[in-house]
Amino acid sequence: MAKRFYRYFPFLFVAAELIVLWITLGLITFLLAERTESTLPSALWEFGLFGLVWVLVLLFRKDYKIGRTSHYWDTLNQFFLSFAWGLLVFFLLREQLAVGYGKAFGFYVYPLSLSFLAFFRVSVHAALRRYRRSGRNYLKAVILGRDQLSIRLAHTLQTNKALGIKFLGFYDTKWGGEESLGDVAHFFLPEATEALDLVYLSQEISPELVRKIVAHADENHIKVKIIPGPHLQWNKEMSFSRYGSFLVVNVNEIPLDRLMNRVFKRVFDLVFSLIVLVSVLSWLIPLVAVLIRWESKGPVFFLQKRTGLNNREFYCIKFRTMLDNPWADTLQATRNDPRVTRVGRFLRRFSLDELPQFFNVVKGDMSVVGPRPHTVPMNQEFKKRLDYYDNRHRIKPGITGLAQVLGYRGEIANLWQIRSRVRLDHFYIRNWSFFLDVRIVYKTMGELIARRDEIY
Repeated sequence: MAKRFYRYFPFLFVAAELIVLWITLGLITFLLAERTESTLPSALWEFGLFGLVWVLVLLFRKDYKIGRTSHYWDTLNQFFLSFAWGLLVFFLLREQLAVGYGKAFGFYVYPLSLSFLAFFRVSVHAALRRYRRSGRNYLKAVILGRDQLSIRLAHTLQTNKALGIKFLGFYDTKWGGEESLGDVAHFFLPEATEALDLVYLSQEISPELVRKIVAHADENHIKVKIIPGPHLQWNKEMSFSRYGSFLVVNVNEIPLDRLMNRVFKRVFDLVFSLIVLVSVLSWLIPLVAVLIRWESKGPVFFLQKRTGLNNREFYCIKFRTMLDNPWADTLQATRNDPRVTRVGRFLRRFSLDELPQFFNVVKGDMSVVGPRPHTVPMNQEFKKRLDYYDNRHRIKPGITGLAQVLGYRGEIANLWQIRSRVRLDHFYIRNWSFFLDVRIVYKTMGELIARRDEIY
């Protein structure tokens, strides 16, 4: 049933996305007609060229293969990378071929279409999940060997219909029951493997038998997957590395260990930071500098050593909000703290004192989103009191973070507060995605207005 679906789906997917692309480009061009100043022939030529490039990118990168276990942000990451490749190839070709085709489109027309295509791509992913949940486009699967982990897998396949995997039963005589299809020897019968798509192997299966099963599955075009033992059943993604013919499991790899993910995050950091620096800080710094110097003597900026990536120390830049005092690094600000100036209290209330940290982002010491950096003395203290605290330094610290948008910000008066923050930091590090960063930034903008009582 699934084979016929996959025979036609790639063609339908590419055709539908091409239609959406052309409609989107046409609509944007119509709405921005005065800015693009393009003639009809040049528009048709550019649409055709970009459509051809886009189809080639889709086929080359196989974007039509939306995995059954993929998350929506996996689909978005795949799409953004394909779109970047498409734009690059298109503009390179256009520079070589566009002679005599009239005035070129503005560069912004194509990036503007990104959001429409991204929405369409996620909608297709959601429609596939709904389609599979209805009992169509399923793969037939069996499990060889029955133990606690294989039983858990069977339950997952039966309850999570969106995966589109129909569990037929176990080949194992242990415990019997309706789900038992016989012993492992029955799996090798011709009628057992007919129209079968997936085989899951329990770790109880011996290596010799595994090789025999894989050979039989290869002959019948069946995919084989091994269920990891209990020591690998953790709530985290795992990956594999190949050394020649030898395979090892990477049990503590995080998403930002991958080069392309780091590139995406760095590009987002730079683009977002430069927008803030040009549109906000270019006029805010002179204004705040006058107010700070008018109220109290001292520098406009406050530089404070904090702990960053891989426990490296760096100077975090903030607007100065306190009078000069020797306890700035060791004593947190409290409600009605006499060290905080009136201007400083206003800046802190709306987190404006944090904005100069965008210079840290451009420099590379920080990221827009990540675990909040602590002062060096506080960092040493928390490290003594909390297990695995230093895990949060596996990535760059951020101006905002998951813990902050979920309400864990301001003064740390009790140990449970920092423990909750660290737990959320660890979750963010293990589950990072570009989509998650965008959500945190969006939620941070709302937090600048709401929930100000805990900020002094």
